[in-house]
Amino acid sequence: MHTVSDRAGWRFSLIVATGLLALAALGNAHAQDAEVDLEALRNTLGERIPQLKNIDEIVATPMQGLYEVRVGTDLFYVSADGNFLIQGELIDIQARRNLTEDRIKALTAIDYAALPFDDAFTVVRGDGSRKLAIFEDPNCGYCKRFERDLRNIDNVTVHVFLYPILSPDSFEKSRDIWCASDPAKVWSDWMLHEKTPPAQADCKDFDALQRNLAFGRKYKITGTPTVIFEDNTRVPGAVPAAQVEQKLQALAAGNAS
Repeated sequence: MHTVSDRAGWRFSLIVATGLLALAALGNAHAQDAEVDLEALRNTLGERIPQLKNIDEIVATPMQGLYEVRVGTDLFYVSADGNFLIQGELIDIQARRNLTEDRIKALTAIDYAALPFDDAFTVVRGDGSRKLAIFEDPNCGYCKRFERDLRNIDNVTVHVFLYPILSPDSFEKSRDIWCASDPAKVWSDWMLHEKTPPAQADCKDFDALQRNLAFGRKYKITGTPTVIFEDNTRVPGAVPAAQVEQKLQALAAGNAS
């Protein structure tokens, strides 16, 4: 899978170098989380850090005196007085769980039924009874391999969301595909046969690409291809056709029962 960036599970980046040392003493400094004025903390952070002026939520973490600050789907951790901030991941060592990762997964879960299908083009094979969605970049080699594999799957409707994140000309190629009279054919010609999409330099109606990029940022789609199944399962990478078929069969069986 081609990715823009990868999270390092055990790598912490400190905004304030002494933050961790200070947090060790927070248990004594703040005996009860209920005593913390979260609105005051929100205002303090907004005044001190311009990027935190639009905080969506502040909640207590399992670590006494440490608070999670959420801006969209980005998470930070702060001391109760707002003097220390950690940009990194919170690990529950005893439970062996990455609490930050768990939280982000919940925040970025994608509802298949609510996908913006108007911003995708559709490829139908056979009766199209089974469905999936894919976010793909036209310059993604793994996407091309995945598209070749998909030819072995019948009776499926594939919603393709162009997601130009990899190369300087990814957006231009995506525009040329999206603006074509038959995007599905132009896409197939390019991905399977290396036939360059006809230029659509005069096309002005490609706002869907920007919306796809915004959607991907919101839900942290960081690599291509990314597949979304009808049960909301998200699978990154070029999944083998056999696994896709197995998943589609399982979903069909579940719907029939």
